[in-house]
Amino acid sequence: MNNKRRKQIEAIQIRIGALVTEAECIRANLEEIRDAEQDYLDNMPESLSDGEKGEKAQAAIDALEQVIDYLDNLIDADFDEQLDTTAE
Repeated sequence: MNNKRRKQIEAIQIRIGALVTEAECIRANLEEIRDAEQDYLDNMPESLSDGEKGEKAQAAIDALEQVIDYLDNLIDADFDEQLDTTAE
C-alpha cells in the first residue's frame, strides 16, 4: 500500500475513534433512560404493570436494550487491527 492510502487509513482510524467515543456516550445516555424506565416499571402498581402501561414500558426497555447491544457491537469491534492489516 502506498503512503497516500496509508495516510487515508490513519485519518479514518481517527474518525472511527471519535465515532466509538460518541457511541460510548450515547450508550451511557441510553442506559440512564433504560434504568429510569425500569424504575418506573418496578414502582408501578401491579394493576398498571400488568396492563397496557406496563407492556409499553417493558417494550421500551427491551428496545433500549437492543440498541445498547448494537452500540456494544460497534464499541467492541476491532477496527484498528483490521485497518492496520490493510496498511501493511
